[in-house]
Amino acid sequence: MKDRLPYWAYLGFVGLLGMLPEAAIRFVGSGLGRVAWYLAPGRRRLVQRHLRRILGTDEGIKERSKAMFASYGRYWAEVFWLRPNRIPNLVARATIENEGALGEAFSQGKGMLLILPHMGNWEVAGAVARDLGMPVLSAAENLPNPLITQWFLDVREMAGMDIVLTGRGARATGALMQRLKDGGTVALLGDRDVTGRGLPVTFFGEETTMPAGPIALAVKTGAPVLVVGSYFEDGPGHRYVVSDPLPLPEAGTQEEKVAAGVQLLADALEERILRKPEDWHLFVPNWPSDREQDQ
Repeated sequence: MKDRLPYWAYLGFVGLLGMLPEAAIRFVGSGLGRVAWYLAPGRRRLVQRHLRRILGTDEGIKERSKAMFASYGRYWAEVFWLRPNRIPNLVARATIENEGALGEAFSQGKGMLLILPHMGNWEVAGAVARDLGMPVLSAAENLPNPLITQWFLDVREMAGMDIVLTGRGARATGALMQRLKDGGTVALLGDRDVTGRGLPVTFFGEETTMPAGPIALAVKTGAPVLVVGSYFEDGPGHRYVVSDPLPLPEAGTQEEKVAAGVQLLADALEERILRKPEDWHLFVPNWPSDREQDQ
């Protein structure tokens, strides 16, 4: 019962938002995000520290942090609003920069790794990939409430993504590797070291850690790695910006290749985030100094 009560509340909120037109969803989601900016001073200060690292200045930090909260609110509102019959219209209005890099990498037959930061709406990105004939296998966190976990799985599968849950050790890694060996596409979020077992990198001028798994998969399988930025348009629509394949090192031990590759990934993620920092949904500590300041 303790799992069902929050789940039913969740479904009620999903049902309520699902009745609104798309323009209202953007307005409500962004508005709720801006309200949260006022109600969550600790998160507000954290987000502003992130923005100072990215921008190297205090100028405009207040308004840009509000915009980051608004972007995150829009993301959640769009996810709650998503329905199968609405996906084709979302895909039709999405734009892709450097789409040719996707086709060229996919045509090599070695599989393809798409790495995204927590930006924009990545559920719609999964639907766009399916529309391009490159359906993705992705990983998702196993949340404490299994009913809500299943709801997220259903949403992402509705958007055209196959999902493997993290926390299943070799089974999850094996599924991702097999998809690449079969010439398929794997999409992973790569900007946060959720497990705490990542490798050290310099990220926006400060040392932190970043997950090594995506690069380790690429080194083991030879699959090209492309970094994708996901952004909201000012009105309706989504934009996806694709990098060229990362030039992963060919010399050295596997550990050396992975370590160098993770730093290359961090550099490429910086480029995608700098394009529109307000759409980066990083509301948790991500650098050691964040945790020190929160103590």
